[in-house]
Amino acid sequence: MENTSSEIEWQNLPYDRWTECHVSSWLRCIGIKENHIVKLAEEEVTGPVITTLQREFLSNTIGMKGGQIEHLLKKRDDLLKSKPNKVKKESDLSEKSKDDIKKELLLPEQEPNPSTQKPCERAERENTTTECSDHSTSTGMTSSFCNYQTFDQREQHYRYVKHDVLPPETGIENMIVPCHEYKSLENAHKLDSKRLQTKLASEVLRFTCACMNMRTNGTIHFGIMDKIRGKHRHGEIIGIPICNREDFVDALDYIEKCFKGSSQQSDARKCIRNPRFIEVIDKETTEKTWVIEYDVVPKASTVKDKLYYVGLPKFSEKDKKVKCEEKVPYHRVGAKTPRIHDDDFFNFIKGLTEKDQQREEAESSSNQTAVDFKEDQKRKLSILLTCGKTHMDNSLFYIIVRNKFHPEHLDSIGFLVNMNLFCVFDFDPDSKTSGLCARYKEHKPATPRFLDDYAMKTADFINSLQLFERTSWIFCNGRNNFPGGDQTCDEKTWIKTRKKKLKKAVSVICNEILPRHSFVVLFLLMSDVEQPLVETFHEFYAEMNGNDFLAVVSESKENYKKWSSLAQVSCDMSTLKEISIVEMPLSHVDATVQSIQLSKNQSTRTLPVLNGGRCFLKSVEEALLDSLEIISVDQCDDTKLEIMSKDEIEQIESYFCQGGKIDWINFWLADKHKCGDIIKRDAYQEAYKILDNIAQHTKVIRPIESVNIYHQPGSGGSTVARQILWSWRTNVRCAVVKQCKEITTVCDHAVRLREHDERDQNNCLPVLLLLEDRNADYIDDLRQELGNVIATKKICQSVVCFILLICNRSNDPGKMCRASSFQTVAVTHELTPAEKPLFTKKLEQLKQHIHPDFILTFVLMSEEFSKSYIKGFVKNLFDNIDHSSLLTRLIRFVALLNCYVEDSYISVSHCEASLGIATIVDRAKYHAFSDIAMDLINDKVLINHRFNRDEFLKFIRALFIKRNKKSRGDSKDTAFSPLIEHVSKNIGDVQKAVDLLKAAYLALGKDAYVAQQLAQLLYTKLRFEEALEWAEEAKFLLPYDTFVLDTLGQVYKRWFYHLYDTLEEKEPSPERGTEIIHIALKGISAFRASEKTPKKETVSLNSSYYGEVDVCCRLLKFLSGVDVFSNNTGKSELMQYLLTDYIPAEVKKPWQMFHQQLKGLQKSLGHALECISEDLSYFQTDISEEDEELDARDPEQVYNPREWLTRKSAVYAGFFCIIPDESVQAAESNSTDVAGPAKKLSAFQRQMKTYKLSGGNVTSILSLLYDKDPQRAGKKLETIISMYPENMTWNDLDQTELANFIFCQIALNCTLPGSSKLLSLEKLQELSKRFITKGKNMSSASALFLLSLLFWPETSGELSSAGSRILLSAIDALQRIYEQKIKHVSPRKSRIVTHFFLAKAKGLNKIVHRIAIEKQIKGTLSERKLQWLGGEVWKNREVVQLLKRVEGWTENGNLIVKGGTTDSKIRVFPRYSASLPNGNENVTFYLGFSFDGVVASDIQIME
Repeated sequence: MENTSSEIEWQNLPYDRWTECHVSSWLRCIGIKENHIVKLAEEEVTGPVITTLQREFLSNTIGMKGGQIEHLLKKRDDLLKSKPNKVKKESDLSEKSKDDIKKELLLPEQEPNPSTQKPCERAERENTTTECSDHSTSTGMTSSFCNYQTFDQREQHYRYVKHDVLPPETGIENMIVPCHEYKSLENAHKLDSKRLQTKLASEVLRFTCACMNMRTNGTIHFGIMDKIRGKHRHGEIIGIPICNREDFVDALDYIEKCFKGSSQQSDARKCIRNPRFIEVIDKETTEKTWVIEYDVVPKASTVKDKLYYVGLPKFSEKDKKVKCEEKVPYHRVGAKTPRIHDDDFFNFIKGLTEKDQQREEAESSSNQTAVDFKEDQKRKLSILLTCGKTHMDNSLFYIIVRNKFHPEHLDSIGFLVNMNLFCVFDFDPDSKTSGLCARYKEHKPATPRFLDDYAMKTADFINSLQLFERTSWIFCNGRNNFPGGDQTCDEKTWIKTRKKKLKKAVSVICNEILPRHSFVVLFLLMSDVEQPLVETFHEFYAEMNGNDFLAVVSESKENYKKWSSLAQVSCDMSTLKEISIVEMPLSHVDATVQSIQLSKNQSTRTLPVLNGGRCFLKSVEEALLDSLEIISVDQCDDTKLEIMSKDEIEQIESYFCQGGKIDWINFWLADKHKCGDIIKRDAYQEAYKILDNIAQHTKVIRPIESVNIYHQPGSGGSTVARQILWSWRTNVRCAVVKQCKEITTVCDHAVRLREHDERDQNNCLPVLLLLEDRNADYIDDLRQELGNVIATKKICQSVVCFILLICNRSNDPGKMCRASSFQTVAVTHELTPAEKPLFTKKLEQLKQHIHPDFILTFVLMSEEFSKSYIKGFVKNLFDNIDHSSLLTRLIRFVALLNCYVEDSYISVSHCEASLGIATIVDRAKYHAFSDIAMDLINDKVLINHRFNRDEFLKFIRALFIKRNKKSRGDSKDTAFSPLIEHVSKNIGDVQKAVDLLKAAYLALGKDAYVAQQLAQLLYTKLRFEEALEWAEEAKFLLPYDTFVLDTLGQVYKRWFYHLYDTLEEKEPSPERGTEIIHIALKGISAFRASEKTPKKETVSLNSSYYGEVDVCCRLLKFLSGVDVFSNNTGKSELMQYLLTDYIPAEVKKPWQMFHQQLKGLQKSLGHALECISEDLSYFQTDISEEDEELDARDPEQVYNPREWLTRKSAVYAGFFCIIPDESVQAAESNSTDVAGPAKKLSAFQRQMKTYKLSGGNVTSILSLLYDKDPQRAGKKLETIISMYPENMTWNDLDQTELANFIFCQIALNCTLPGSSKLLSLEKLQELSKRFITKGKNMSSASALFLLSLLFWPETSGELSSAGSRILLSAIDALQRIYEQKIKHVSPRKSRIVTHFFLAKAKGLNKIVHRIAIEKQIKGTLSERKLQWLGGEVWKNREVVQLLKRVEGWTENGNLIVKGGTTDSKIRVFPRYSASLPNGNENVTFYLGFSFDGVVASDIQIME
């Protein structure tokens, strides 16, 4: 619907001068399909080429079908016959409508923005010369052409627009069509009353006399320019201010003084109409101005056989009186009104009889009832709402702007209910209580909003307001019966206070939310029009760059007249008429629109129920479950198949075969045999069988089951998943979980869907939920949330409630399938023998009506994505492509993103913006992705384009930051994004990779994380000075981000490693080591600075502790190699230097800046190891995908931190095992006998030796329990325990050592229960009483954890009051410490490790480590994880026999057990899928021990 120059000019040019754009416009006019038009333009089909087009060319090259070819050739032949190849005459051009003239005379200010035009349009525009000076006004504004008010009628709401231009003054045409004369009065209006009346009378009476003598109708206009003056144009509306209207009426009183005789005076009174005062609208000022018009109607019965004379009044400045000139006759000569000269008088008198006859005939002809042309309003309405399509579907959004409806209108809103409504701008304050909003919400939900909601735009603006989930109902002038928001106000107040808000809302919707040409704005004028409604039209007209995709419906002609008179400020009357439906009752509009809507207006859909029947799901109820796309039994049955053409059905099928996501309509049409069958791959049968086994299983294993589909991109995995839902929609309740939905919301909606219209929650059909491309975190959290609901609602555990159909992309589906074969299906590019003939047959069918190039995805699948086929296809494509075109450039950008960023895309809006750039791209046959990436991030239009910008920049950011991970199905882990890896490694151009990241840093608005990546890339390439600069830059931008600060430490760490590894001397001197030590200590300081920052929400432990440990260990190794400390006695001297005040003379001066830091190495290293141990004792070790992209730690630190900690602890201990006061022989002896006699060990020696044997911290001790050889682990634990002599006073141990000793005792009992080194439970309880549970000196979390383990009673009544107090105090302290710790940790990272469980046995045997339970669980890692999450582990026979069920009760939403004394209570937290039952119940459960207190699993209500 674009009004481009080519669409206008092709009609006025000979066809041999048509460009490709002219041809395209002509093709659109005759109804050729758009895809063929584009192809013809690409083939450079111009006007001369049209004349020689052959059928074979259209069929083979363009791909047109027979019907389109016949139609085109017929219209071409008609064109050649009917349109001679010559330029139109001037007379032809003069017959154009004023609107056509306006469009052709393009003013400088009207020149379209180059960025919004197609290249061919721009080129044509540049070659078109236009005159500019005559089209601009005094204010520099552009002017439009307009028409007169209807002659001899008074239209109440008619207005003129200032600076619009009326047609030129005219002479006589046919007596009835009025002639027109203009007078500006731009100075005369300032005259006093007497002079002004005289001036008016002179002009009006002269013009009237001429019209009466010529027997023609006429109008004289005041306030219109009658000549070109300055920048004013002839016919330009300027308007004049009016002080006194009576002056314009009283001016007619001169008739009696000026006309000749009473008869002529009477006739003049009959012919002259009273003045019309027409308001002139001026947006630039509030001053009111007017145009004054006098119509003259000389009826034949009045003027026949008469000649009229008038003496014009003139004001004599000399006498200060009005005098009348000589009475003479006047006539019209063209557009002028001269007197009849004596020479012409006789001929004029002679011609009067003929004029009288012509007047009578003209009046007689005009009095006959004219047959009004009745436009086809149904067709017009259809075109306006569908933009030319045959029916209305969901391809367009609709925005409604409306004022108050009358009650009868509310019965005719069915068409609105079935529209794809995006929002409604409602000016009816009562709409929510008794108007359209209330009636609409009976059918569909809508979210009430105010204009302010669109003013404060946040990063997550669209999702937070749920703009695409349900219709937004925007109350533009307040809302009655609602205390919040703006109140209703009058027009003037609205303009002052809310017009800006409306402007902002319209701008945001048009420029940042909805793409251009994706929506239609419909104005419904059902009551008196007020200015705010018109202002809304002005804003949409401006933001949408014209009247395209705008429509107006008005039942009342009067309302429309008022509307159009106000709206013409933005849009001229003729254009308004083109987009308006007037005097069509809303009931007719309703019926008309419903007749073209593809879907019937159904208020309900059907779902299956357990008894085999069906139940209804109302549209309002369904819309409230907006996190789910529900697939009903009667899905798509509301489609009106009768209005779908064969071409449209073929287009739906071809879209899918071209690689588009399959839609439910595809399955529905296939079932109706209206399109080809959809191939069911073997994976579909496998998934169906797994699902059938779950659904038909008599003894359910778990209430939440899952089926996994892993698929290679493009292999059809998503289609398989949807085929499953389509096939099962009659047996279970099916839904797709929408993206970006909160887990709690999805869970709530899934439960409501399951229980909808069912009486017994234990007897409902399961819900089959499709989750596409979701990470494991999301799925686990959803499973746990659903499990909590099941437990809370006391639903039987043997009932399948939910089945998760998990469909994820993977580069190695086979590997994922092998990891969990019983519930996983793989979909690959490779076709099975049974699938190959199906694809071959389908491809042949498609080729009959679709060219293979247009169904490339299906062809590739048929070829099993053969590399040779792809290579050949791409080569042919590149040989036949214009590499310099903007389109090819855009294709390269899409290819780059698709290659490196999964699920990325470039929006249509961005594509349009890019194609509008008048930039010449250098021709090149092949473009490296690095060059394309550089072009992309330097493309200012794409980067800065406002619409969908956040999503686009997210893809760009992922292109430079997101790494490959095996855990996501990638072939390998990468240190950088695949693009940067490719450029820096495969191409070997590190500098190009650096340049790319620098450009991305700027393009993304100085992104700190890109700077961080750049620093990491530079330090891996040993460019440390540059890396340091970029790390500092990232720190400047995000000074409190732990990942960014950690990167600064990593730069120094890698720099230190490099200096150390490239050191030539094996035993460097202290002076030679100064620089290395300086860099190492800088790294340690950077890591410590990171450790002290407020913790980032997504991390549990600051990863910089790991960096500090690495640098400290390596630095100690370096120090021991310095020549001063490398001899036989050197290590002892080094220990003295590090652990005492002693400073060797050789290092005193060279290292004078480092002494203090070096002497603190041992303590800081021990502290860092202890912090890491504590964190690992609390939390599970998994890491979120977001953190993976930013974490610079080594893979072992990320994925196997416990093993890394054990190894580093041994390194730390190994270094400090030899202390200053021991001899070399003792050192050698101890090195061969790690344990050594306990009596010879000091406290420090014991700590170091236990560290070396994995006994120095809790995590290392508990890691021994995972040793596959329990005997080996037990022997090591016995060795550690033997470090503590039996005759030692226990008070000599500090609390850390004591805690480690007791942990070793518990661990030893788990590995070697009969060991002689074991102490009794009572002995350990006695020892642990040293731990402090309150106050400033409170013991560590590990010590408090031991108290909860040791003092938990074997039976509820066995604990003494003292023991009870210790237990309660320890658990309370644990919970308080945990609450403080959890403040900085995300819910995902806060998953606590449960280390031990309470068993049925006595003594120390009551404490069972989780490894004893895990040994009883069979299956792969993912299957075992499922059994923990699903609670199946608690039904394992060996586990049931091993563990003790504890009795407790629920109270006010808490789980409580007795604390050992009558009054004491202990709160227990639920764990895994178990949740507290509603109400107060007696329960039993398994008790676990973790660092956040005691936890409960498998909570069951006691019968």
